[in-house]
Amino acid sequence: MPPPLVWWRSARSLKKTLGFNRSGLYYEPATESEANLRLMRLIDEQYLRTPFYGSRRIAAHLTALGEPINRKRAQRLMRIMGLEAIYPRPRTTTRSPDHKIYPYLLRDVAIDRCDQVWSTNVTYLPLVGGYMFLAAVIDWHSRFVLSWRLSNTLDGRFCLEALEAALEGGRPEVFNTDQGSRFTARAFTRRLEEAGVAVSMEGRGRALDNVFIERLWR
Repeated sequence: MPPPLVWWRSARSLKKTLGFNRSGLYYEPATESEANLRLMRLIDEQYLRTPFYGSRRIAAHLTALGEPINRKRAQRLMRIMGLEAIYPRPRTTTRSPDHKIYPYLLRDVAIDRCDQVWSTNVTYLPLVGGYMFLAAVIDWHSRFVLSWRLSNTLDGRFCLEALEAALEGGRPEVFNTDQGSRFTARAFTRRLEEAGVAVSMEGRGRALDNVFIERLWR
């Protein structure tokens, strides 16, 4: 049975709730060694402070903290966690035709009412003995979490499920995401278009475009 539609003021309270009620959830966390889980927690904490750190700087930072790690290991763990440094870079690959990039619609727009703008993102969620990924949809004006879903992989299905759950309670005028493949996938954008929602995507390397959902994770 999927988790119910819920409202939280912050991801911290959501994570606290998940921690207390984990036995009642039907999710199997992904697992790693205790050493890697410890490193992943440290990487997660540092990434929230410095999202522009790539694997090289993350490795150097953890080594300076007394947790020796080489760049290759840092790359692997960051890849598992779905983390990459946020900075502008030239486009070197051709995106699949099934993954369309939409323009950013919210520059200089005043957010002054509920259901004007919703947003979504995915965060790494450390658990005892493993980890999962949490996708949440929030309303930019009220800052309420409209829906959430958990997954032990980074495939796009749980993001689409979170979107579907949120749309059961209403719909926004604009839905803002980053340019991650989970959100540029045709199944995700088509669902928004079918609901009559305008799709907005933050520019590559613009960490502040999705500032409200990014702040949720902190």
